[in-house]
Amino acid sequence: MQKFPGALKFLDISADKSLGTLSICSSHPAVLQTAMELASQENRPFLVETTASQVNQFGGYSGMTPAAFAAYVRQLAKAAKLPADHIIIGADHLGPHVWKHKPAVVAMANAAELARQCTAAGFKKIHLDTDITCADDPPGKLTPETAAQRAAILCLAAETTAAENAFPDDALPAYVIGNEVPPPGGSLEDTHQASITDPDALLSSLRLFERIFAETGLQDAWQRVIAVVVQPGVDFGNQHIAPYQRKRAAALSNAFRHLPEGMRYEIHSTDFQPPEALMQMAEDHFSLLKTGPCLTFAFRKATLALEHIETEIPDIQHRSHLRQVMTALMNQETRHWQSHYQGSPETIRFLQYFSYKDRIRYYWNRPEATDAAKRLYHNLHRPLPDALIQQYLPDVYPEIKSGVVSSDPLSIIRHYIQNALKPYRDTCM
Repeated sequence: MQKFPGALKFLDISADKSLGTLSICSSHPAVLQTAMELASQENRPFLVETTASQVNQFGGYSGMTPAAFAAYVRQLAKAAKLPADHIIIGADHLGPHVWKHKPAVVAMANAAELARQCTAAGFKKIHLDTDITCADDPPGKLTPETAAQRAAILCLAAETTAAENAFPDDALPAYVIGNEVPPPGGSLEDTHQASITDPDALLSSLRLFERIFAETGLQDAWQRVIAVVVQPGVDFGNQHIAPYQRKRAAALSNAFRHLPEGMRYEIHSTDFQPPEALMQMAEDHFSLLKTGPCLTFAFRKATLALEHIETEIPDIQHRSHLRQVMTALMNQETRHWQSHYQGSPETIRFLQYFSYKDRIRYYWNRPEATDAAKRLYHNLHRPLPDALIQQYLPDVYPEIKSGVVSSDPLSIIRHYIQNALKPYRDTCM
């Protein structure tokens, strides 16, 4: 059986172990369109992943089921002229996390159903994330054996679905495992330093997973476990970033040679890392790089700058009031940011817009937000005064002045997202 089924062959590290692989973890249309256009221009595969919070059988915060998300991605890809066989859709953090407040049997039943729906919808890369306690689990950290057993349950649900649909070998899903999985969206605390996976614990965990997969009859699926999630010391919080330090991660990097053949390291929360850090990570075998919040952060940065310009132009009759709309949305429904932002009302207002965790990304798809954004783009679809571009878009002014970037608002937004993607593109050439 092939280790790297179908389009996932590009994940094969045997060709050049120094290169990274980029995974876009976002459902935002501007982010996906921009990244797809770059992939199309450079004739690259495009790996996009969605979390169980974003997309699930109940809709998630995006309002999409796995089948709907797959159709959405393919529609965007068609518009970007990205060939269908260049697209790989993945399920990120597939596990009981979304339903952790319920008993384990209920949470796992929901997670297994999500695994079935993702597989049926053509998701080719599935991250089995089961290292989370449910409502009736004993207090404290979940045991590695329980986490591995639950991962096998989800893998079996996906494999059964693939068999029921008579998937050929080159269409079978690939899997990612790992017990040291950081929470989605950044988890750095005030220490400003992220912990690093212990190599001995990692290798012990892999042996445990392999044994439990074998006991569950998943020997073939184990051959398609293409990566294990590790923490090499990179993360971000509301106002701080923990950059990669290769000396701290040296032991974990050296443990790479002991991984099963064809397996690689997957790294979450690589957002906001300096370009040289990303390159060093890829060189040190931390090569499957996942990013998302830094791309919607770039979208937010450009969009708010454009709203500042809209505010200053005197002859606009119906302004978007975009920031006012977003503030109202975030204050009406606090569940997407309340556990992440603490402090005075002034501090919370600051974090709502400028936290690296970028929890505002959960609200851009609301009808009120999309209507306000459309109004903003309509209002600024005109020649913009040089003085306002210099004032609010100083980093893109030279490109606009020279004609490299159009002053159209959507072109400006794409430029900001492209700049956020550039260090990843350079690392993953």
